[in-house]
Amino acid sequence: MGLNLDEQKAVDRFRKEVAEPSMTQLVILDFWAEWCGPCKALAPVLEKVAAEYADKGVVLAKINVDEEQFIASQFQVRSIPTVYAIFQGQPVADLTNARSESQLKQTLDQLLEKLPVQPGGAAPKADIAPLVAMGEEALAANDGERAASIFMQILEMEPDNAEVLSGLIRGFVVAGRLEEAEQVLGSLDPAVAADPHLERARTALELAKDKPEDSELAALRTAAEERPGDMDAQLAFANAAFAAGERDEAADTLLRMVAADRAWNEGAARAKLLQIFEAIGLEDPWVAATRRKLSTVLFG
Repeated sequence: MGLNLDEQKAVDRFRKEVAEPSMTQLVILDFWAEWCGPCKALAPVLEKVAAEYADKGVVLAKINVDEEQFIASQFQVRSIPTVYAIFQGQPVADLTNARSESQLKQTLDQLLEKLPVQPGGAAPKADIAPLVAMGEEALAANDGERAASIFMQILEMEPDNAEVLSGLIRGFVVAGRLEEAEQVLGSLDPAVAADPHLERARTALELAKDKPEDSELAALRTAAEERPGDMDAQLAFANAAFAAGERDEAADTLLRMVAADRAWNEGAARAKLLQIFEAIGLEDPWVAATRRKLSTVLFG
């Protein structure tokens, strides 16, 4: 899986100690270490203010950066102490510079005026957007195993979320686990399967099914190089190259085809590029860059 055992345990601890309480309460999240003098000086201030504000829905959570390096890295902690205010799973303020009681209370008062903090009661649905973004980043980095692991953990919170299911399927596809991707897609409730997010996953899976053996890919590459005017040979290589994970070669081949004859086979090269864009995601940096290249070819 993308997350090792220690990282999975760290995520579980963070979910229980920080993310879940933050669904209704304002969590002061303190990143510290035993060897950090300023951390020890700040700790009594945080503890005192958190205790005084407990009836207003404020709680204190502490993360030892030496013991929880993975979580610290996710928050891009560069120095300590680093202190954030967390609400509904997301940082809403950087409290690091609030070193005195009065400064900390002033900031908390401002936050409590703006946020629907509840000292008790049922927690609202978790905001999974930051976790989904983390999974999409893993996909953009072509790390299918890590993406699949992240999306599977999100599914524990929202098992019928079509966006998350799409991410899981695409993670399996990137990792080469096509049978598992098909199993997830085939097991979906019809109402969920009809969601537009799943169309992207279907497209990614369909493209990946064309993955050739190394020898076959080499033969198709040779044929395309030897017959640059043979559009069928070019398209066959582009399809195989993308399915094999060589998306730069695939895109470059398709762009050359569009430049040579954009109308060939009813615009098949451009259509294949658009299908690739859909499978990867229009927000992906590689897709954005390739779309600009396509626009240059089409419009000069």
